[in-house]
Formats: sequence, structure tokens, C-alpha cells
Amino acid sequence: MGEPFLITNSDTPWRYSPNVLIPEGEDLPEGIKRIAAAVEYDGSSFCGWQRQSHSPSVQAEVEAALTTVANEPITVACAGRTDTGVHGTNQIIHFDTQADRQPRNWLLGANANLPYGIRLHWVEEKSASFHARFSATARTYRYVITNQPQRSALFHHWLTWEKKPLDESLMNQAAQQLLGENDFSSFRAAGCQSNSPNRNVHSVRVWRQEGLVICEITANAFLHHMVRNIAGSLLCIGRGEKSVEWLVSLLACRDRTRAPATAPANGLYLVKVSYPEVFSIPEFNMGPQFVSTILPAE
Repeated sequence: MGEPFLITNSDTPWRYSPNVLIPEGEDLPEGIKRIAAAVEYDGSSFCGWQRQSHSPSVQAEVEAALTTVANEPITVACAGRTDTGVHGTNQIIHFDTQADRQPRNWLLGANANLPYGIRLHWVEEKSASFHARFSATARTYRYVITNQPQRSALFHHWLTWEKKPLDESLMNQAAQQLLGENDFSSFRAAGCQSNSPNRNVHSVRVWRQEGLVICEITANAFLHHMVRNIAGSLLCIGRGEKSVEWLVSLLACRDRTRAPATAPANGLYLVKVSYPEVFSIPEFNMGPQFVSTILPAE
């Protein structure tokens, strides 16, 4: 796609570079298309989503596969970067390209060149106004815990293990105190680069599915390690070590040093990214597949 260049045939000149947020009312340069896709990945084999020079990443694998199909260098933008060991069932990406391919060709071609731990679910051309990150209105994560006396031999990469019995009803009761816009400094990683600790939690719930305890949280955006830090606190409540009321006092103190350890990465999944209806993003089972699509009543 080459170097960034200046677009001068508009009322206000602007600089185009691949995957950039296009100014309102402007269009992509002639011959360039914007393509969106949904990516599912097993994060246990990668150093996270973001491309790294020293370790394999999901982004690098996706870009390499799409580059092969496009026969030109492809870079992608994503809805939200995930850490080492964190999984995704519905990571949304977009990329700009001059290659003329049908959605089915992008899908089949990319999947044929991806490792087994990464797959695209759908590929569609989108308008210039779509941006995987900046057009998103909310993200949803699920944290999945296997609650049994012994660690799972088959699923230890995909579930967090807790041997002590958990009271999921108390965890769910406590989690409701996180709703709305709050300062989440108590659940923010020390290295978080966000300018503001405020986030707006739209919904949160905890339920049990036989031996699994699932925590689901939706917010406009998340701080670094925010979901895993919340999960670590909810585990303390579920084990009976802390009261339901303790969580709201922890939120109010805005002090990460007062909170328990960050929960492991292996139980965390990015399961949904929400966008305005105008972009017509296809619906897909949030997953992971061993979590039932039949959810408990509110």
C-alpha cells in the first residue's frame, strides 16, 4: 500500500495511510477497498495479539496469510489487543487493500494459510467510515473458570482452574456494583497506557454451567488487565474470603495495591465487539464453544 500520502481533492486536505480512521464525509482513495473480518484464535501459543519482533503473535500470522492472498503487503487494525495467553472468538479487524478479491476468496485463502489455532469466520467489504477500533461501541469478555477438585488435563490452556467451591450467586451479586461509569484504578495494571482510568460497564453477570463458572462483562472499553483483575477479586468473594460489600469499597479506594492478584490469562476470551447497526456486522456465537448458548434468566 506504500507510504502515507496527502489527499488534496477535498475541502480540508488530509493524510491517508492504510487502515487510518477516514475523516467524516471523505472516502478511500480510488482503487482502495476496506475489508473487515472476524478472527477466532487460541491465544495459548502466541505472545498476544500485537505483532512482536521476538515472539509469534496472532496479528503477524493473520497479516502473513492475508498478504499471501492479496499478493501485496497487508497490515490489519483490530478492535482491541489481547495479552499473552488470552483467546478470542470474535476479534474484529479491518484492512485496506488494492487487491480485487471476493469475500469467499479472502476467507478460504486466508484460512488455508493460517495455523490451526487461528481462523477467520467471515470477511466482508465495508464502507470507508468503518474502523475496527474507533467504530466499536462496546467490547464483551468472558472469563471461564473450571471449578473442580483437580486441574483439567485437556483444557488447562483454555480454562482457569479453581479447586475451592465457588458461590457464583455471591460473585454475581458483587459484580453488579461495577455497573455504570467508574474510576477503575483498583483494577488497572501498573503499565496501563490509557489516559483515563474511567470506563463505563454496560452489563456484568456471573453464572454456573455445571463445573464451569462464567463471568461476562461488557463495557465501552477496558483498561489493561481490567477484566482479569476483576475476575481475581470475584474469585476471592466466590471462595468466601471477602464479602460482597468489599468489592465496592475496593472500587472506591482506587488503589491497585489493595486488590488481590491478577487472575491467569488462560480463562479469558474476547467474545464480542459491538458496532452501530449501519455497519451490518454479522452475528456469531460468542462462545467459547463449551459455554452453552442458553444463558440463565436475568
